[in-house]
Formats: sequence, structure tokens, C-alpha cells
Amino acid sequence: MGRSCTLTVGYVGPDDLPPDRGLVVGDRCVIGARTTITAHESVTLEDDVWCGQGVFISDASHGYQDPDTPIGRQLGRHQPVRIGAGSWIGHHAIVLPGTTIGRNVVVGAGSVVRGDVPDHSVVAGVPARVVRHLEPGIGWVGRHADDVRPVTTAAQVAAYLTGHQEPDRAPGPA
Repeated sequence: MGRSCTLTVGYVGPDDLPPDRGLVVGDRCVIGARTTITAHESVTLEDDVWCGQGVFISDASHGYQDPDTPIGRQLGRHQPVRIGAGSWIGHHAIVLPGTTIGRNVVVGAGSVVRGDVPDHSVVAGVPARVVRHLEPGIGWVGRHADDVRPVTTAAQVAAYLTGHQEPDRAPGPA
């Protein structure tokens, strides 16, 4: 866990008790500096989730039903957040309530994510959209059918980075 992180579970109030497992962090997770995780009811980071610096993850928001009440005093719905094993959340990304991120997903830096993100995909933007996904037997497919990059193993990437592999087998998927 990096410096100056904030992890909160439950509410602060005289009658509020935190949930038994409001925040679950799996094995070998990395939480970057200045990351904030707010779990009013349920935020789960499965094994091997890595968060860059300044990431914000929350299962709660404010409401805005009554136009005469200050917004900060209006509670919104709580919607569970789950981040699948092996995923990478880029610097300063925001993961909003109700988000389910699949396994081995890359969330681009500065992205704002809400909803369901499929396994083995790369999402980026505001709002985040799938910009690349894994097609078994084909490779990493971008937004256009002719944008396909090969699947590359960790060993192949290491060989490429150390100069022991031909440049035409450069690593994907980014």
C-alpha cells in the first residue's frame, strides 16, 4: 500500500455499524499512493489487482431527490463494486458505484468506469469504453477489425525487452 491512502468502511454515525466484509482486498494486491477506497457496503478487489496512484473507488454516492436539501446530506443508493483478479487500474482512474470489472482488465489512466467490463479487455476514456479485447485464437482486437495484435506471453515480453527477440514479434495488447 502506497503513502497517503484512504480506506473507509461503513458510515460515521451513532447508530451505524460497518458491514462485516464491506472491503475485501485479495492476495498480492497493490494500492498506489493517494488512492481512496470508500466501501459503505461492498467493495471487493480480487487477487492480484494493482491500482496506480490516485485511484478512487466507491460503492456509494450522494442523492439529489430533494432540491431544497443540501446535496451532501442526501444519501444515494449503495451499489457493490467488484474488480476481477489480475486487473490493473491506471493512475487517477475512477471506479463508480455499481461497477463490475472482469478478470485481467486494464483500465486506462484517468478513466471513469461504470457498469460491467468484460474479462480480458482494455477500457479507457470518460466514460470508459472498451478499446481492445481478447479474441481467443485471433489476438487482441481493437475498435476496428483490421486492428489485431498478437497474444504475447510474459516470457516473450521479457525476451523482447532484453533484446533477445525479433522486433516483428513486439508485445501487445496496448
